[in-house]
Amino acid sequence: MEAKFLKNVIQKSKGTQPDLHIPPIAGLVFGIILVGTVKVILLLESLGVSDLTIGATVLAMTGIATYLLFAIKVANQWEKAVILRLGRFNGLKGPGLFWIIPIIDTAVAWIDHRVTVTPFSAEKTLTKDTVPVDVDAVLFWVVWDAEKAALEVSDYKSAISWAAQTALREIIGQMSLADILVGRAKMDADLQKIIDERTTPWGVTVQSVEIRDVVIPQVLEDTMSRQAQAERERQARVILGESEKQIAASFAEASQAYADNPTALHLRAMNMLFEGLKEKGALVIVPSSAVETMNLGGLSGMVSMAQNNLPKEK
Repeated sequence: MEAKFLKNVIQKSKGTQPDLHIPPIAGLVFGIILVGTVKVILLLESLGVSDLTIGATVLAMTGIATYLLFAIKVANQWEKAVILRLGRFNGLKGPGLFWIIPIIDTAVAWIDHRVTVTPFSAEKTLTKDTVPVDVDAVLFWVVWDAEKAALEVSDYKSAISWAAQTALREIIGQMSLADILVGRAKMDADLQKIIDERTTPWGVTVQSVEIRDVVIPQVLEDTMSRQAQAERERQARVILGESEKQIAASFAEASQAYADNPTALHLRAMNMLFEGLKEKGALVIVPSSAVETMNLGGLSGMVSMAQNNLPKEK
């Protein structure tokens, strides 16, 4: 426990230490001046110069080297350095090589102007219809004013993350679960608008917000699955009923054609017997009004007699 506490203290202390941001070119200049100082000392000793003069020369060269070491700064292409002079804002420097006055000037922040991605989430947040959900999202933002990002808010990255999370909780509380599940595009747009309004005074603009995942309780998920299954079954029954209506209409139209043409009805009956005997090999006819109307009994007897009179293959 103590080791973990000490580790956190060390990490926090490292995060609070000022970033000297000494570029390699400054170290190179410092080394060249030191080497030159050594050569000047050897030259002065060979000329018989007094020790006081040599000491003053060494002190001057060391001071110049130290000044250049801390005065030369280099900002990357995507960076801007915020410079304070005696505690007051002096300007922005970079990208590239620039100079500051050590002790008087301080580079308090190095602002990254590239697009930054910040993941954020809202856990167990109640929707408008009191359903707890877990939502994960991603925020894409960029700093457009380095001065405001450094001076208007103490830690703009943490502030953006918290602003995004609170905005997400606010949006979830205003929407029902169904709207969240099917209206992610609208939710993304609303989130972007709210977060951008909060971060604009900090010199930050939000480019886009994307909802990655929406997790609902397992019990509710099972219930929604059963509901969807019941809805699909209802639609299947409706479609089946519509099909029955169309079939009944077709039969009604066919009955009109057979009503005035008994020969066609008998031909249809013979075709039905033929298809049934060809497929099954035997056919049982139960007495009914359909049998009497289509004379299926007589027709079946005639078909049976014809089959019996056929010569058997040897």
